[in-house]
Amino acid sequence: MYHYSSFDQDFVNTRVEQFRAQVARRLDGSLTEDEFKPFRLMNGLYLQLHAYMLRVAIPYGTLNSRQMTQLAMISERWDKGYGHFTTRQNIQFNWPKLEDVPNILEALAEVEMHAIQTSGNTIRNITTDHFSGAAADEIADPRPIAELLRQWSTDHPEFQFLPRKFKIAVTGSAAAAPSPALMTLVCG
Repeated sequence: MYHYSSFDQDFVNTRVEQFRAQVARRLDGSLTEDEFKPFRLMNGLYLQLHAYMLRVAIPYGTLNSRQMTQLAMISERWDKGYGHFTTRQNIQFNWPKLEDVPNILEALAEVEMHAIQTSGNTIRNITTDHFSGAAADEIADPRPIAELLRQWSTDHPEFQFLPRKFKIAVTGSAAAAPSPALMTLVCG
């Protein structure tokens, strides 16, 4: 269901090129780590004890074969041959080199993926029930609601530097919901 519009593709491509310039400035010493931190967090890049870690959004937790193949290529080419799927329906690459991250983001954009808002104190990747669109007891498919929330919150200036991260999950299935609501929005 999730497909980039021409606006989405242009937006993500522009973000990749902006981040490429920011990485170049960090590598040549024009930006200190403290100055670079907000830029890298806005693009899903953490600095861990021994290496960088890139968290990639998987909208609604659904991948197609082209995206899965691209993630495998990224893990082989720029990481250690594997990634870690998270409980929030994302994937993390734990060993990318900083200079390779813009190329990884570009490869993700080729298959309608990104790492925007997967880190930092912002509204994170909007997730849905893993059976969305196919659950027998589903009253409504929650993916359109998740898509509206994604469009509303992505790169919104009011949500870039919240006091804490904000995670949203949407379900249309009473069995998957924590309460017997028709459509439940779970925030935590």
